[in-house]
Formats: sequence, structure tokens, C-alpha cells
Amino acid sequence: MLRSLLLLWIPAALLSGAGAQYSSDQCSWRGSGLSHEAHHRDVEQVYLRCSQGSVEWLYPTGAIFINLRPNTEPSWGHSLGLHVCIRPHAHSQGANMYLEKAGELKLLLAEKEQASGSVHCFSKDDGALFVEAVPQTDISRRITAFQYELVPSQGPGVHMYTRLHSGPVACEPCSDADVLMAVCTSDFVARGSFRGVAKVTEDHSEVMVSLKQVLQQKSRIFAWGGARVRSWSGRVSLPARCHIPTGGEEFLLTGSIHFGEAWLGCAPRYKDFIKIYSSAQSEGSNPCQLHPSEELPFS
Repeated sequence: MLRSLLLLWIPAALLSGAGAQYSSDQCSWRGSGLSHEAHHRDVEQVYLRCSQGSVEWLYPTGAIFINLRPNTEPSWGHSLGLHVCIRPHAHSQGANMYLEKAGELKLLLAEKEQASGSVHCFSKDDGALFVEAVPQTDISRRITAFQYELVPSQGPGVHMYTRLHSGPVACEPCSDADVLMAVCTSDFVARGSFRGVAKVTEDHSEVMVSLKQVLQQKSRIFAWGGARVRSWSGRVSLPARCHIPTGGEEFLLTGSIHFGEAWLGCAPRYKDFIKIYSSAQSEGSNPCQLHPSEELPFS
């Protein structure tokens, strides 16, 4: 569905600065349509400079044009490309979400589709996020709210994140170079084994894991079992069509965290990782060094 952005009620001058509002923390924005209730056709610009955050639009009227950029060096976003992923809150209502590019609007997510809370991703090359209020006689209980993330389009293990792909995901193993880079850049790095499937959806599986070591984790997605169990446990997600090894064999598990969920990236057998790391260590070609505190057997 395409709609022209150059509607009579959205003059270009409004997009260039009238009523513009800037996020106070650069990551999240909270605003109200009541600020321009007398001008129901106003378009407000929102600028966010962060890799993840949230938007909450109370009493939506008119529209908001959301400018998203990472808070990292420009070379990062330029070299890898970016996807924007959004997850609406279950109570989100009052607006439709569009992608705007070259003066055209393409429907991304209708108001009625937001209650499911499903994650939707699009390439930044596809356009910018334009959120338009649905005309209502009573806006007192309408709130449009969602979380967002900026996700690199390339990198070690990113092919395993199903949200970035419209078609089937290839369950390809990572190269040696990707494995070494994944250790440096992943949100979590752990040593452990797969224990079984906990949940299966149309596009991905949630797999239970038991971990001997957690070398790093961005947030506490894995739980320590205590002195009696002496292991970590948790779940990781991966494409439903990918094979899950059984038998308790140990793997090096790396991956990223998206909207509080751990997604598996590169996962070589642990004994193979030892060889890869040791070889790169002796050649001086490791992109980063693991610290002795991580208690790896070759440190």
C-alpha cells in the first residue's frame, strides 16, 4: 500500500522544523498529541541518536516523523548497514506506522496489528519511520508505544536472526574469522551444551542450554544455579529449520540480545574453538584478547 506523503495537510515546511522536539536522553521519546490538538494535521519531528530505546506517544493526533541514528561512529553504520527493528507494546493503539522514502508512504504496521507485540524489521535504506494518528472522536485512552533497536545488517552470526530476513534463513556455520570476531563483539559468550527445545514458533525455536562458563553477557539472560547445581542455565533462540545438536557435546555459544531475548549467532564446537583461538593466538592475528579471569584452559 502506497500513499503520497505530499498530502495537502502535510506541507513540507512542517517536516523541516515547525514544532520539532528533541529527545532529552537521545534514546527514548515521550510526547503528547495534545500539544498540537488545535492543529490536528501537524507533523512533529523526533530525533533519536541511540542503538535502542522506546517511543511513547500519548493522545496521538497528526503525525510524528522519527529520525533514528546510532550513537556510534558513522563508519560503523556505513560499513555494515543497519536494520531498524520495532516491537509495539500490547496496548499500543491510535496510529498506523509507515515507511517514508522519496515522498511516498508504505504501510509497515496498521493499528490493529500492533496488539500482537510481534517484532518487525526493515532496512534503513527502505525509508524512515512515519507514524500517523488514526482520526478518533475520543483520544483520551489512545497511546502508541513501541521499543526499537538498530541492528547491523552484517556481522558474525547475524544471519541467524530471523527477524532480518523475509525468506528462509540459511543455517550456515561461521568461518574461523567470524568465530574470532564473534567473541569480541557478541552480547553473550558462553561455554555449554543444548538441553532440548522449550518452544517452537513459525520462524524460530527457543532452546534450553546448560552452561559451564559464562564468559560475558550484556544483561542477565542466564541464571546461576547455585552452589549445589554449579552451572548456568537459560534459553537461546535460533531459526526453526536449524538442526539442534544433542548428546551433551560442548559448544562455544555466542550471539546477540534483542528485546530481552538471546539469539544464537556463531556456535562452534568448543574443542574446535580452542584450536581456532590457539592458532590465531600464536600467529598474533586475534582481533581481541580474552582475559585470564575468564579461566579458559589455554589462558
